Amino acid sequence: MTERSRQAPNLSVVRRFEAAGARAWPATSVHYDGAWAVRLTAGHPAKRLNSINPLDPGDDGNLTERIARLGRRFDAYGRPLTFRMSPLSGHGIRSHLDEAGWQSFSESLVMRVPLNDALLGEAMDQIPLKDIGRFINAAIAIRNLDTGLRAGLSEVINGIQPQKGLFVHEQRGVPVSTAICVRDGDLAGLFEVATEASQRGKGHGRRMLLSALKWAHSQGARRAWLQVEADNGAAIGLYRSMGFEEVYRYHYRQPRQPASRGQLA
Repeated sequence: MTERSRQAPNLSVVRRFEAAGARAWPATSVHYDGAWAVRLTAGHPAKRLNSINPLDPGDDGNLTERIARLGRRFDAYGRPLTFRMSPLSGHGIRSHLDEAGWQSFSESLVMRVPLNDALLGEAMDQIPLKDIGRFINAAIAIRNLDTGLRAGLSEVINGIQPQKGLFVHEQRGVPVSTAICVRDGDLAGLFEVATEASQRGKGHGRRMLLSALKWAHSQGARRAWLQVEADNGAAIGLYRSMGFEEVYRYHYRQPRQPASRGQLA
C-alpha cells in the first residue's frame, strides 16, 4: 500500500502518540528549534534518540539555515544529521530534503489496539522486573547487541518518567523475549520488544506481550500502541493477529552518505 493510497491520519491523534513516544523513550538532550524537537543522546546511537522531529506541518521556514545550524550540533555529538519524518512534517521540509538528495529509510508503522477482555482474557499475570540490570542483560543477549550500549540503555530506561514495567519471558531459566511497557495515562506503549532468533514462532512473544498489557490494563491503560519497522513482516503479522491496526507511518531522512547505515532503530 503506497503512501498516497493510505488515508491521511488525524493529526491530533498523531500528536498524542508522538508526545507519548517522546516521554516513553526519552533522549538525554532535547531542545526546540521552532516546532522541531531536536533529540540527542550521547550514550546511545538509536535514530529515534538522535533525530530532528518536526511537530507542526506549518513550520518549514528558513530551512537551509536551520538545517546547517542543527548539523553542527549533531556533529558535536558525533551523530549523523537525521530527520524523523512523521505526518507532522510539512510538505515544505519534504520537498527541501528531496531537492537536496537526502535518502529515505527505515519506514515504521505506529499501531494501536483497545485493551479489553477479548484480548486479555487468557493473559497470564506477570509481575514486572524491578532489576533494570537484569532486564538489560536479557535485552542485550536476545538482540545480540554490543555490550558497550549497556550504560546508554540504562540511562534511557532510568529516564522514563511515566509508569513502566520491564518484562522478560524465560524458557527453562533462559531469557527468550523482552518488552518494556510504558503506561502513560490511558495509553500503554510497548518498547524493546524482541524474541531470541531461535525461539521465534513458538508463542513466547505473544504470551509476554499479553502479560505486559494485562499489567498495564490493571494500572489504568485502555489502549496499547507500538512502533514496528515496515519490513518486519513476522512482527507485523503477530501484532495484527492480536488486533493491532495501523494509525500512521514515519521514516527517517539523512544526507546521502554511506556512514548513515550503521545506526540502530
